[in-house]
Amino acid sequence: MPHSQTSAPSGRVRIARGASPWLLPTVTAAAIGLARARRSKRAAAFAVPATALAAGMLWFFRDPEREITQGRVISPADGVVQSIMPWKDGRTRVAIFMSPLNVHVNRAPLAGTVTSVEHIPGGFVPAFNKESENNERVVWHFDTELGDIEMVQIAGAVARRIVPYLPQGTKVEQGERIGLIRFGSRVDIYLPEGVDVAVEVGQTTTAGVTRIDRD
Repeated sequence: MPHSQTSAPSGRVRIARGASPWLLPTVTAAAIGLARARRSKRAAAFAVPATALAAGMLWFFRDPEREITQGRVISPADGVVQSIMPWKDGRTRVAIFMSPLNVHVNRAPLAGTVTSVEHIPGGFVPAFNKESENNERVVWHFDTELGDIEMVQIAGAVARRIVPYLPQGTKVEQGERIGLIRFGSRVDIYLPEGVDVAVEVGQTTTAGVTRIDRD
């Protein structure tokens, strides 16, 4: 049976875990500006951009419930397939670019056990740039029915923090929330040898919904 947090009806939206350091200050500033707007023109002028920024933050950190698709491998991220590349060891890397308009909560591509979560320091070039492979990133490994599955969360030019939700040793259900990348970024998933890719470059993906592999 799917994990309780992934089987909730679609359509419901909550705020992503890890959003507080960015969200609370902007919402608080907007609330103060709106409260003082009637008594001060300066406060009214401040309230407009502050409210717009707070609304943008609420939109960025949205975390909608999803009906999880049945399939061997599902997309870990909302975004657009940026590249599909064969790897020397026989695996295939599928890179998904996430713009600031996408939901930035990532989900487990398969059910299994988290065998490692490794944070690797690096740069912050735009996530669509080839050099982004050297960016700040978190490398996940899952022990699954297909063997070891590697997934990499890559920070972008604006995203300066990746927030893993789960520690090593955690058992996860397919589609379960596993972490957040703040602002524009990229997620790579490495499919084992013999697993055919079902998506194409330029295709839009939805975390927990779009199937990545083909039977």
